Amino acid sequence: MNLLEFARGPALWFSLLVLFAGSAWRIITIFRFGTKTDLSEPRSTKWFAGAMHGIFSRMIQRKEFRRWGKLGALNGYLYHIGLAVIVFGFLPHILFVERLTGFAWPSLPGPVIYVAVGPAIIGLLVVMFERLTDPVLRLLSGFDDYFSWFVVFLPLVTGMGAVTGWATQVSAGGAPLYPLPIAIHLLSVELLFLWLPFGKLSHSFMVFISRGITGAALGRKGAAL
Repeated sequence: MNLLEFARGPALWFSLLVLFAGSAWRIITIFRFGTKTDLSEPRSTKWFAGAMHGIFSRMIQRKEFRRWGKLGALNGYLYHIGLAVIVFGFLPHILFVERLTGFAWPSLPGPVIYVAVGPAIIGLLVVMFERLTDPVLRLLSGFDDYFSWFVVFLPLVTGMGAVTGWATQVSAGGAPLYPLPIAIHLLSVELLFLWLPFGKLSHSFMVFISRGITGAALGRKGAAL
């Protein structure tokens, strides 16, 4: 078994197992603890509307912070959108999902993907620069912050190497002529899968749950978001 076969085989299935089992464990743990019974009279019973309001209102920076955090907020939007475009719009990624699940959707044009890579990489570099140079951020940062950044940044870099012209050439039998860049990229993605449920990156699937629960609770109390 060569490195690419290992990345496409046991390493992939193990990382997916950890990803889904770990994510399910995190979600079940949240709902298992539950919440204390609120005996107060609800000001609103539109809990679903409150949950949706909680989810979407937190995507917009509050006006109290707009004077000081414009660059950081804009950077956050840019690299999150860039990552979403790359992950869900790139044809090889869609084919990867289709191979695993049978589901597929139309891909975005190649130039759009390449344009999205720039803001994603630059945005992540800006995030790390701010974390290293700001005294308060540096004091508050721990292993989770740096390692989570690393496992997101690494697939971007290895992905750029895997999509270069020479690396994607295939033999007459359909196998890649240069499998090493593809294998390294796959392994970097699998490292991301392994870490995602346990570190701060879990916000990628927890964010809507937590904001929805908070929004529903605050809507019940009639509190402004």
